[in-house]
Amino acid sequence: MRITQGMLTANSLKNLSNSYNRLGIYQDQLSTGKKITKPSDDPVVAMKGIHYRSNLTEIEQYKRNLSEAYLWMDNSETGIEQVNNALHRIRELTVQGKNGTLAPDDQRAVAMEIDQLKKDIVTVANSNVSGRFIFNGTNVDKAPVVEGEPPSLAADFNTKDYKVEVSRGILLKANVMPTNVFSNELFTTLQNIQDALSGEKPIEMLDQELANLDDRMDILSAERSELGARYNRLDMLEARIDQQEVMAKRIISDNEDAEIEKVITDLTLQESVHRAALSVGSRIIQPTLLDFLR
Repeated sequence: MRITQGMLTANSLKNLSNSYNRLGIYQDQLSTGKKITKPSDDPVVAMKGIHYRSNLTEIEQYKRNLSEAYLWMDNSETGIEQVNNALHRIRELTVQGKNGTLAPDDQRAVAMEIDQLKKDIVTVANSNVSGRFIFNGTNVDKAPVVEGEPPSLAADFNTKDYKVEVSRGILLKANVMPTNVFSNELFTTLQNIQDALSGEKPIEMLDQELANLDDRMDILSAERSELGARYNRLDMLEARIDQQEVMAKRIISDNEDAEIEKVITDLTLQESVHRAALSVGSRIIQPTLLDFLR
């Protein structure tokens, strides 16, 4: 087959164009730090990247869910601590009031302090965090305790578990059992203590009410211990998800990020090849009559 000047010129220009394309690819990789800038550059890398990023998005959502679970548990722990302190103070006042050394006016003063502590417990029971009542199960839009004389729990008090998905297929209870912290029995006991100290009921009933109060405090302590166990599990889940996030980001980096040292070497080599091609091409493309006319 006869090789014509036109064929040599066309092939030379074609190869020069390919050389420019390779230079452009290396320059894009160097400027972006990525192996590809569009899916057509490498469909395999692009498809893997979609899958890996979907996995990372899922992990990031679980981290946000963890933050919500921490919010509930932290505020629940704070509320339980406040109630526990109030009950201990009420117990001290009850023991002080039933020992027979206080005058009637002093007993009424003690009853007034217990009334204030009781109202504080009601306030804790109606704790609202980010627009949600944390001590009313899954019915987060309604306050669990109705202010009254004495305070009483709402008829539709919700005891269902408020669960948060903290990992794939793992739902963790974020709330506490409200009736183990606040209950009709608790408010009835507090009201009876207050009535006995204010003279509306016999002072002798304080012994039984004190025993009832101790029972409620034991239940509260058990609920607090259970919350602490779940909090420890939440810490372990967070540590595992943090590791998964690091691994997911590393996989994405391995799949998409360009090796800058290799890119610089390839770019330098390609520039040398391109200059050589230009030099050879200038010899292949012979002068024409127009060149002599200039």
